[in-house]
Amino acid sequence: MLRAGFLGLGVMGQPMALHLARHMAGRTPLTVWNRTPARSAPLRDAGARVAETPGEVLRASDVVFLMLADGPATDAVLARGTEAFAGQVAGRTLVHMGTTSPGYSRALEADVRAAGGCYAEAPVSGSRGPAEAGQLVAMLAGERPAVEAVRPLLAPMCQEAFDCGPVPNALLTKLAVNLFLITMVTGLTEAFHFADRYGLDRDRFLAVLDAGPMASTVSRAKAPKLKDRDFAVQAAALDVLKNNRLIAEAAREAGLASPLLDVCHALFDETVGLGHGGGDMVAVLHAIEARTAGAGPSGRA
Repeated sequence: MLRAGFLGLGVMGQPMALHLARHMAGRTPLTVWNRTPARSAPLRDAGARVAETPGEVLRASDVVFLMLADGPATDAVLARGTEAFAGQVAGRTLVHMGTTSPGYSRALEADVRAAGGCYAEAPVSGSRGPAEAGQLVAMLAGERPAVEAVRPLLAPMCQEAFDCGPVPNALLTKLAVNLFLITMVTGLTEAFHFADRYGLDRDRFLAVLDAGPMASTVSRAKAPKLKDRDFAVQAAALDVLKNNRLIAEAAREAGLASPLLDVCHALFDETVGLGHGGGDMVAVLHAIEARTAGAGPSGRA
């Protein structure tokens, strides 16, 4: 049984690591670390071993999952660029599950392999709800031995895992998926705002939407939040803005137009500027409402 470690127990990482810890209970315990120690308590209760430092996790594990905020956070946790990096990485498989630029992932893979380690990308599609249910969808990229070592450990966290080829194809696939998600949820939010400001019955509008061909798992999760003005986070608006920037940068690098994404980018930037970055992505409603207020008379509040 491979020894596994997990670094990063945030909104997504904690429920993912919990599934893995329960899967490994009674065998080789999962070793975990998080910058905020309190986030590790549920993992300890599930049988995981809580490390005091990231280096302790790396030294105790054969495969280490990285679910960290961004490139700088990943570099800091791995001590990348220091003498300690090679000793902590050599002989281990690092699994990059966070969302960063494809170029960052490509460079990290080169450094890990140069240090004698293996590397795989495994970003996931889904928010907190699917993470808690173990129903995420993973995208895998990397050399075959690394991918095959990682795949069985993804099973407790993900309902399906797709091979995407070499690094950074998994991250590019994730960015394409997120482009659709961002534009879809923004469109749903604008449609709700339109119906609401015309005084239409909210429940009836959502029932019509749910009965029609546009209904989806996403709309069924987000529409009730809009109706109830429930901005409790599943996927934070600030994270969506970060993803939007990454997709836009990748599009510009390839000379691609991204007209819908660019509109969403502006709206999420406004959402964060209005102080709603910590809310769920449907908090983009605040930016749309602010534009309506600036445009003149409107319907009900």
